[in-house]
Amino acid sequence: MNDKEKIYYERGTEELKRKSNRAHQLVRKLNNMDVDEDLQKIEIINELFGSVGESPSIEHNFHCDLGYNIHVGHQFYAGYNCTILDMAEVRIGDHCMIGPNVGIYTAGHSIEPKGRNKSGYAIPIRIENDVWIGGSCVILAGVTIGDNSIVAAGSVVTKDVPANTIVAGNPAKILRNI
Repeated sequence: MNDKEKIYYERGTEELKRKSNRAHQLVRKLNNMDVDEDLQKIEIINELFGSVGESPSIEHNFHCDLGYNIHVGHQFYAGYNCTILDMAEVRIGDHCMIGPNVGIYTAGHSIEPKGRNKSGYAIPIRIENDVWIGGSCVILAGVTIGDNSIVAAGSVVTKDVPANTIVAGNPAKILRNI
């Protein structure tokens, strides 16, 4: 499948409900763990996500749609209040840091009002190695963020970010090369 290919889904199906409930139960367990239960947190992350590298760390109040579409590399870190809407695949490389209050959204909806609440589509997101995403950023469907890049706090990323760049703003624009 092409990384930018739309995946269509119907809301309210029994299968989607079952998959979503599974993720929500695991997320609730993760968010209710004591702060010093690192090994148990990693076990839940491994059960929730599609694949996980070494030493993942996720702060309190994490949320996702399905979980199994999320793939993270080694030393992945997500700050408080991270939300990943993973109706399509989200691939995050090694040594990536995500600040607090970040939203990563593969999901989209029709612009036509009729039936908008009954179905949707999703486009995969890819975040490559050694990326730092500042607090309160939004990463939208179909975006790829290249190796070593920085997304400044508060940015809304609507288009691909080349490797070795710093982007900022709404919509995010290249500030400079690293």
